[in-house]
Amino acid sequence: MIRFALTLWVAFTASAAIAAVDIKEVTSPGGIDAWLVEEPSIPFTALEIRIRGGASLDEPGKRGATNLMMALIEEGAGDMDAQAFQTRREELAASFRFRAGDDLTSISAEFLTENRDEALALLREALVNPRFDQDAIDRVRGQVLSGLAADAKDPNTIASDVFNAAAFPGHPYGSVMDGTVDSVTALTRDDILTAHRNALTRDRIYVGAVGDITAEELGPLLDALLGDLPAEGPPLPAEVEFGLGGGTTVIDFETPQSVALFGHTGIERDDPDYMAAYIINEILGGSGFDSRLMTEVREKRGLTYGIRSYLVPKFHAEMVIGQVASANNTIAQAIEVATDVWRNFAENGVTQTELDEIKTYLTGAYPLRFDGNADIAGILVGMQLTGLPPDYVINRNDILNAVTLEDVNRVAAYLLQPDNLHFVVVGQPEGL
Repeated sequence: MIRFALTLWVAFTASAAIAAVDIKEVTSPGGIDAWLVEEPSIPFTALEIRIRGGASLDEPGKRGATNLMMALIEEGAGDMDAQAFQTRREELAASFRFRAGDDLTSISAEFLTENRDEALALLREALVNPRFDQDAIDRVRGQVLSGLAADAKDPNTIASDVFNAAAFPGHPYGSVMDGTVDSVTALTRDDILTAHRNALTRDRIYVGAVGDITAEELGPLLDALLGDLPAEGPPLPAEVEFGLGGGTTVIDFETPQSVALFGHTGIERDDPDYMAAYIINEILGGSGFDSRLMTEVREKRGLTYGIRSYLVPKFHAEMVIGQVASANNTIAQAIEVATDVWRNFAENGVTQTELDEIKTYLTGAYPLRFDGNADIAGILVGMQLTGLPPDYVINRNDILNAVTLEDVNRVAAYLLQPDNLHFVVVGQPEGL
């Protein structure tokens, strides 16, 4: 109860941030759509750009190309090598971040109003005219290979890789986004150029902008920044069904503690029942120490330091997953208890008290997400990607509060599938 009271107290003032989020829909002269929240009180702007496709557009045999390409974007552009580019960015006091994901490439920029034109001209060079010098490719490739070597010794990464490979065979989701040692080693500069052409295209751009910029200024700015990217990208991957049934897969790994990743098929983000599913997951394993999984597996039995569950509505598949670590001689019991919690929830649902408490927490915590221009810009992009309307930020808590006990228990009965849980366990578990 302390958590709920504290959240409400903090959110009382933070809720003003939501009321101030006046989202304007902007279309540039060149046809690029964006959402904007004007905030002229500080001479600073945050820009969040997402482009659908991401590492799922890696060409056959070229796994890791998009990831490597995005890591190379700021390693020189136009007539500037890597050092000159970084020096110029620092002179402008601008911040750029470039990331690849399974379904998206992400570009984040923060800049002062006085340096806006120069900062965005520099960012444009990185996006449109990256150098991809061979020495930079070799250096960054070495960093990626070092990361892959570390991942090969990390039980959590091993569990995730095995789980995904079995759940999505033959689909990009079933292979490692960063690539393998062999695929990354074999990538050429031409492969990087192809990944750049495929991943950064105008037809799948989503933009959120927050700060000291007007709608009249934003449109031409977006055309100047993004208008010279290729118009269209290659086809996106097909939808894929979750391919694992109930059971356990054990990966032998010498360690005193086993880790387990487990899950089954989930629910789409645009499903009318998604908000009920979101509440269910928070009660089940998403709300930290107050969740049912934490209570039963950690607090009552001391089998783990932590256990969580997550809804994972990817663009081409959906999952409900969980993660737990426990000593080799107790992991079997942790798995048994987690499965029992899953089953009890599916069969018996929640109480009205549980539902009321989690609603209080979730509605109180929501305004805290609107903490700074970059955070709000990210929220704007996420809303666009998931098809939510601009007024969602105002109505979200009302939508959540409208979910009834009957809704939650009905959705829990079909969403949570204890018999279909598949556990991938990495370690030397006893009794499995």
